[in-house]
Amino acid sequence: MQLRRLTLATALAGGTAIFATFALAAGDAQRGALIAKRWCASCHVVAPDQTSASADAPSFSDIARRRTDKKKLGHFLMDPHPPMPDMHLSRKEIDDIVSYIRSLDPRPQPPAEPDGKDKDLPKNG
Repeated sequence: MQLRRLTLATALAGGTAIFATFALAAGDAQRGALIAKRWCASCHVVAPDQTSASADAPSFSDIARRRTDKKKLGHFLMDPHPPMPDMHLSRKEIDDIVSYIRSLDPRPQPPAEPDGKDKDLPKNG
């Protein structure tokens, strides 16, 4: 009986840790909005209620409509280029900003790529 309880407790703890890892990888759109308002709003329109920004920088809603792939958007933010300054964002902050930007797209979200594998490859079996 003790072994069964220990096994169940271990399985629950492991499942919770795996779920937490997936939740972190997805990013937090609310936290991304806060980061964007703090660091990005001087150049980009980052929220619908923002009234001014640089005319040369695209709005976050425009970016959301043009860049639908989360991975590509994340890579773009990891390797900024002029005139965008290097904000030295952590991977978590980038995931949060990407989730926020993607939340601004009114279109349905594209399905996630299965582990980055080519979906056009034939399935055996």
